[in-house]
Amino acid sequence: MAYKVDHEYDYLFKIVLIGDSGVGKSNILTRFTRNEFCLESKSTIGVEFATRTLEVEGKRVKAQIWDTAGQERYRAITSAYYRGAVGALLVYDITKKQSFDNVVRWLRELRDHADANIVLMLVGNKSDLRHLRAIPEYDGQLFAETEGLVFLETSAFDSTNVDNAFQRILVDIYQVIRKKALAAQVQPAVVPPGTAIHLGNNQNNNNNVNNNLDKNTCCSN
Repeated sequence: MAYKVDHEYDYLFKIVLIGDSGVGKSNILTRFTRNEFCLESKSTIGVEFATRTLEVEGKRVKAQIWDTAGQERYRAITSAYYRGAVGALLVYDITKKQSFDNVVRWLRELRDHADANIVLMLVGNKSDLRHLRAIPEYDGQLFAETEGLVFLETSAFDSTNVDNAFQRILVDIYQVIRKKALAAQVQPAVVPPGTAIHLGNNQNNNNNVNNNLDKNTCCSN
């Protein structure tokens, strides 16, 4: 959802975090919104969200970030929360190959439930664990390019690229919203067939238009 308001912020953007359980979605959320990291964080049950307001191209944008549970038993619950999202971070753990393999499933589920114009970013989390890496950075980049996604590796532990990831997706979302608004402004007016258009208030002009309409009751070509 992208709401325009007048006071605290100019736009509100809903962003969802999706991916397998244990990839670090909750820590990405808390690192971004509260600059905190918990080594003993528990798995999310259902859905949680937090917010942070940033300036994007001169506008105050409030990011409402939803942390969706990665466990299979919660997927039916969280799928409803994809609706209304204008951005999504698909997160995998660079030390767990299965979490990367499952990105295909999460991406398919997201595209089944989310808006077609949603901005998507692929995030390889836990980049601080380089010595345990199972997914080369190139593999993430290649998958992202193939699927038309933005790609970054992050570390919620040492905060590497966490702010950059959200800043970038918010900028991309704002540009999509702005393009839609500009397109709406330049959209030509659609006149229903058979509508008489009078130019000016001159009586002779009105008579000429009326005479032409009398001669041609059907105006289609």
